[in-house]
Amino acid sequence: MQYIYLHGFGSSPNSAKVRDIGDRFTQIHTKLKIPDLNAGDFSQLTITRQITQVAAEFSNNSTPVTLIGSSLGGLTAAHLGQQYLQIQRLVLLAPAFGFLSHWLPKLGDEQVQRWQQQKSIMVYHYGEKRSISLSYDFVTDAAQYQEKLLQRPIPTLILHGKKDEVIPIEASRDFSRCRSWVELIELDSDHALGDVMKEIWQAIHLFCHLP
Repeated sequence: MQYIYLHGFGSSPNSAKVRDIGDRFTQIHTKLKIPDLNAGDFSQLTITRQITQVAAEFSNNSTPVTLIGSSLGGLTAAHLGQQYLQIQRLVLLAPAFGFLSHWLPKLGDEQVQRWQQQKSIMVYHYGEKRSISLSYDFVTDAAQYQEKLLQRPIPTLILHGKKDEVIPIEASRDFSRCRSWVELIELDSDHALGDVMKEIWQAIHLFCHLP
């Protein structure tokens, strides 16, 4: 089994959550790949680019893959699971289902229109600790990735905080409600999930049958 971790939007392989899970994989002597989804050019980020980048990480010998994805990385992992039969298990941490419908209203109509006209907007990048330009191509690309397309019955574990201020837990409740292969664990936490990493690891360990 190959394990790959997909970090979130405006994050990096150096985030606290990634380091925590990476350290736990190291302790059980299991390799966890953590690609940098910024790919050296956050300004041209799209979900399609993330999917292509992660798929290139798969071993060529049809080794089964487990994807662990956080926020936008979770949404990307879900769409990868739909497209690639090699993926046999998904762990989604506060997955960004309905990402645009939650994010764009926070920017406001005026700012979104300006973004569309000017083709880019400054977005705060938590990994870089600074604002970076992001192309409007991100929006037009993301619009095609609808949850209704995710119908492959792949064993899926979702861990989502009940106090999530970025992606409301209703997004994961709605997704799991009509998909019998999805298990949702609701945690007493926010979007970062930083205070429940022990519970998250226990759930991942059990779900993935890790040593």
